[in-house]
Amino acid sequence: MTWNVIVFESERGEKLVEEFIKSLSPSTKAKVIHGIDLLEKHGPYVGMPHTRKVSNLLYELRVRGKEEVRIFYAFSKEKIILLHGFKKKKQKTPLKEITTSSKRLNSIIERV
Repeated sequence: MTWNVIVFESERGEKLVEEFIKSLSPSTKAKVIHGIDLLEKHGPYVGMPHTRKVSNLLYELRVRGKEEVRIFYAFSKEKIILLHGFKKKKQKTPLKEITTSSKRLNSIIERV
């Protein structure tokens, strides 16, 4: 089964995760795209070190290398929704980043 990966779109039509990915260096961007490809092919069966469950509904795509990047996502039926991306600078994920992702997920749930 192939999973359909979609990008969160704000109420103003902004695709912030897409813009974030475009802003990355070419090598980091390639690693992110590889991670997204893994999600498309294997969905919830991709595990560590590529992905990790953050909360009940929230997961993170983990990109390691010169730049540590995290992209939060959630599953919805046969879709994977990319919610928020950031460059990780500390060992612990900042609560602000998790909160942003949770708010975006809640806005999707409210729209449906």
